Amino acid sequence: MRIGYLECFSGISGDMLLGALVDAGVSFALLEETAAALKVGARLEIRKVIRGGIAASKVDVITPDGPHDGPALDLAPSNAEHAHPHEGHSHAGHSHPPHSHAEHAHEHHADSPESHSSTSHAPHRSLSAILAIIRSAALSETVRARSIRAFELLGDAEAAVHSIPVEKVHFHEVGAVDTIVDIVCAAAGCESLGVDRWLASSLNVGSGTVKCQHGTLPVPAPATLALLGDAPVYAAGPPMERVTPTGAALLRMLEVSFTQLPAVRIQGSGYGAGGRDTPGEPNLLRLLIGEMDLETQAATGIGGQSESIAIIETVIDDSSPQLLGYVSELLLTAGAWDVYRVAVQMKKGRTGVQLTVLCRPDLVPAMRDLLFRETTTIGLHWRIENKAALAREFMKIETPWGEVQIKIARWPSGQVANASPEYEDCRVIAARHGLALKQVMQEAMCIYAAGQAKES
Repeated sequence: MRIGYLECFSGISGDMLLGALVDAGVSFALLEETAAALKVGARLEIRKVIRGGIAASKVDVITPDGPHDGPALDLAPSNAEHAHPHEGHSHAGHSHPPHSHAEHAHEHHADSPESHSSTSHAPHRSLSAILAIIRSAALSETVRARSIRAFELLGDAEAAVHSIPVEKVHFHEVGAVDTIVDIVCAAAGCESLGVDRWLASSLNVGSGTVKCQHGTLPVPAPATLALLGDAPVYAAGPPMERVTPTGAALLRMLEVSFTQLPAVRIQGSGYGAGGRDTPGEPNLLRLLIGEMDLETQAATGIGGQSESIAIIETVIDDSSPQLLGYVSELLLTAGAWDVYRVAVQMKKGRTGVQLTVLCRPDLVPAMRDLLFRETTTIGLHWRIENKAALAREFMKIETPWGEVQIKIARWPSGQVANASPEYEDCRVIAARHGLALKQVMQEAMCIYAAGQAKES
């Protein structure tokens, strides 16, 4: 398995990830082509810089209004009901003195060589408008899906922080262009590496405060905190913002697992630079690319989405099939992931049924009591094992007879591994319209496949 490991000892931002990707071998031409495909009037520039005595790649997004060191996403209101959240980051000092115009005030990039006064009265883009740009661009299915996911996460985080509908979160156009390029180019670069699973160290989020539209707030900014969820974080080094909302969204986009570096054979590495050179504290993101063997995958559970699973088993030789069928339904209703029965040959020539229950470990007491209460068994055993599963998501499609959900499983790289229509949706449609179940399921898959082909 090919592993990508992000060492976030100085945090992470969009420009740092782009720099690390190029430094690790991603073609800069690929990123340039991706930026051009978005048709937002932006281009990329790359240069070598020194951070703490270490050579690193620094990637800048250049918009018609001038260069931006990293994401300068400024979510801003189009009326009084919209949020004024913080998102102006160079991954440098992150002091964001606002400049005002009319009824709105927009933060600008602390380290930008310009004050961006040209953004006064600049238009804003809604989340739906940004997603339309991504959907219309010539991108691979994986890059498009990941980029859309990242922006949905950003929008959801800001909407939650400000308690507003996500459709009322608007992006300042200059900042939105910068962040669109950061996110989509990062998705393209990550895809090109062919990584199966992304891992990361604990996150140095920094310390101190950031100046936002509504005042001075502690680091990490509210949107960053919402995006990070239960990720392991700490603060070290000079006071500054080290993990930006865009950086946090990229980690979520890649479905990163946070862990110490496992046993891998390193095949490549790269350093991406932030905007400021902080003496004694290199402002860098390091990316390692390596191969993990099957033994390490099994030992760490990194081969898929890993979690603990309880397996409860009992063998019954004196119950009717109807009773065991009834008990199986009760177990599923009580929260079991699955229940199955297998015919077994017991001692003294007796035939019986082995009843197996798969569930969360915390449900073992409830499942145990239900089995003792509802069956004739007088003993059972259980154990905890590791469960690995592909990431799953759902999408709705319209068939000639009604709506059907499609379950989609993805490889850690983001590529679709499998897709199938939901049985219950198809069963209801088949019964309602007097159709063969297989006909409904086949039609649902044809419609799904046609939609995927159109997007790609």
